[in-house]
Amino acid sequence: MQLITLPHSPTLATSVRATAQVFADPKSQALLRHLQQIAPSDASVLIVGETGTGKELVARHVHNLSNRRNGPFIAVNCGAFSESLVEAELFGHEKGAFTGALHAKAGWFEEANGGTLFLDEIGDLPLAIQVKLLRVLQEREVVRLGSRKSIPIDVRVLAATNVQLEKAINAGNFREDLYYRLTVVSLGLSPLRERPGDILPLIRYFIGEYSRRLGYSEIKLSKEAEDKLMTYSWPGNIRELENVIHHTLLICRNNLIHAADLHLSNLRIDRQEEASSNLNESAELLLERAFNKLFEEDGGDLHAKVEAALLRTAYRFCHCNQVHTANLLGLSRNVTRAQLIRIGELIVNKRRLLPSKNRRATDLKLADSISTQLPSINLPNRQIFS
Repeated sequence: MQLITLPHSPTLATSVRATAQVFADPKSQALLRHLQQIAPSDASVLIVGETGTGKELVARHVHNLSNRRNGPFIAVNCGAFSESLVEAELFGHEKGAFTGALHAKAGWFEEANGGTLFLDEIGDLPLAIQVKLLRVLQEREVVRLGSRKSIPIDVRVLAATNVQLEKAINAGNFREDLYYRLTVVSLGLSPLRERPGDILPLIRYFIGEYSRRLGYSEIKLSKEAEDKLMTYSWPGNIRELENVIHHTLLICRNNLIHAADLHLSNLRIDRQEEASSNLNESAELLLERAFNKLFEEDGGDLHAKVEAALLRTAYRFCHCNQVHTANLLGLSRNVTRAQLIRIGELIVNKRRLLPSKNRRATDLKLADSISTQLPSINLPNRQIFS
């Protein structure tokens, strides 16, 4: 198990963000392997996840694993500034550029030169600033507000959001070209309720952390309290878990946490509403999300698995009718039949379909011949006959 935490700093606001992240659950371990693969590059990364899932922690970990680890890491919340100030904050300004600009000031891009700039809540950027951000990412230079001189920069940009930018694009609130510029790599952080293997390690970490801060000796967790924490849905994710543990240590007695000491929120995630929202998304978008999940899990041989799933689903959708399946997929019946045999979905009845001793060999030869003629259909090389 690997643990990463925010650096201790009085300037870091931690009211809603996670301050610790563990990689114990299988989903988290798959994410960690993916991070280790993409971190050494300079590719832009978009990190998507609910509030409190540890997006900034993941961004810092990517930075620490990269070749820029010795450079600065600058984290900026794009929703923390007014529309009139966000341009000056990001790109800098010259003296007199606006009322109150008494001195020239470098922006966050210049401050992060040679390192990494993390743009949190990227979806909150005004459209006018999105245009300028896109140009900075393309040209690798900034122009301060009130100046005409371009300043070269060497910055890797990591961005994060807790909203679906695809919906923002459809609503006209986010630029599609900027979205694709930011998503060279896309990282999806699962909510805590979907990675239960991380819950107990986080609980133990926060108990130890706050026990030291409060000067307590060893604190124990009762079985009832542990069960209650493990079955809770954690709508506020890691940050909510930390707050619950902090509050519990303030009121527990005899160095033992009981279930009654845990004050959990009544807030619940409306799964029905969430599912309804997903149904409104395009089929292509849902398919892209499924692909991203497969990539994160990194199960190997993905091309064969995807094509096998497509054939299997189409065959069952057509009520196991080969002709209808072939028409749906735009293939010939012979090709469809051969591929269904290969993935084990179609079992050939020897007594009905193999009148001669050579029929089995003929079927295999036909399947192999069709496969070599169609390189785009690359399915597991497996024949199953009854």
